[in-house]
Amino acid sequence: MNVTDFLDRHYRHFNARETVAAARAYKELIDAQNGRMMVTLAGAMSTGELGLSLAEMIRQGKVHAITSTAANLEEDIFNLVAHDEYRVIEDWRALSVDDEVKLLDQGFNRVTDTCIPETVMRHIEARLTKLWIQAAESGQAKTPAEFMFALLDDPELEQHFQVPRENSWVAAAKDAGIPIFVPGIEDSTLGNIFTARVIDGTLSGHHAMRSGTFQLARLSEWYRATSAEHPIGFFQIGGGIAGDFSICVVPMMRQDLKEDIPLWSYFCQISDAATSYGGYSGAVPNEKITWEKLARDTPKFMIQSDASIVAPLVFAYVLGW
Repeated sequence: MNVTDFLDRHYRHFNARETVAAARAYKELIDAQNGRMMVTLAGAMSTGELGLSLAEMIRQGKVHAITSTAANLEEDIFNLVAHDEYRVIEDWRALSVDDEVKLLDQGFNRVTDTCIPETVMRHIEARLTKLWIQAAESGQAKTPAEFMFALLDDPELEQHFQVPRENSWVAAAKDAGIPIFVPGIEDSTLGNIFTARVIDGTLSGHHAMRSGTFQLARLSEWYRATSAEHPIGFFQIGGGIAGDFSICVVPMMRQDLKEDIPLWSYFCQISDAATSYGGYSGAVPNEKITWEKLARDTPKFMIQSDASIVAPLVFAYVLGW
């Protein structure tokens, strides 16, 4: 029994039923309605190696734009070049404060059960710093994703790959020519490093890095051109800036630019956030109607579960695995 058949047979109720319903509607939008899909990445999905399924979704034409936290952008590349140097802590819930200090002393940065080596951050820093300096001196600023694309063009990088390039969703997006929008780069390791290099004078200023507002304007261009011919869906993994930034392009265009632009044509969020604490990440989809993001009849799904479990299942269903 393949994954699709397994889900159809066994996922009947509660979050399981919602997962299958969301996957069917996703497939319907892409395959039957010739739609397009924006996927947003929050949390530590790249450290969780979501690229194993997301990259194939991109290659198969099931994802057409991505909005990612800067952490997910960089951690996809970290995993590509240092996968074998990571350390998995199976009993991570039992770690003591002393255990955490030992990991720090050994040069590891822990994300739940996975420890990222400090060495890979310095490796990528050295390569990116050269690109940042070139951009600053030439006046040719790039977005965070464009810097990563340029990094992947470096023929010397490939010798450091520790997993197949096909496991990288960033590389898949580059190859497919789909846009990656990365707001809030300062909330990431490389964003911190970029700022430090401006402070210490290595970079002549912040102008080498394209801002979030610039990227929002570019997203509006993509949305305007794409929605003219295709309905566009929104598949949100987690909450935070990745989802909030990109979903707001529609109300911005409708309310602030006074454009007659379609609303998002599908919405699904995988989140464990609760709705009762005032946090937007846990808001039910219907709340987005009042903000002119979704319509009354937009297919809407909220899967309250672990995205590292659910997202690969949805992707497998859409791919027909």
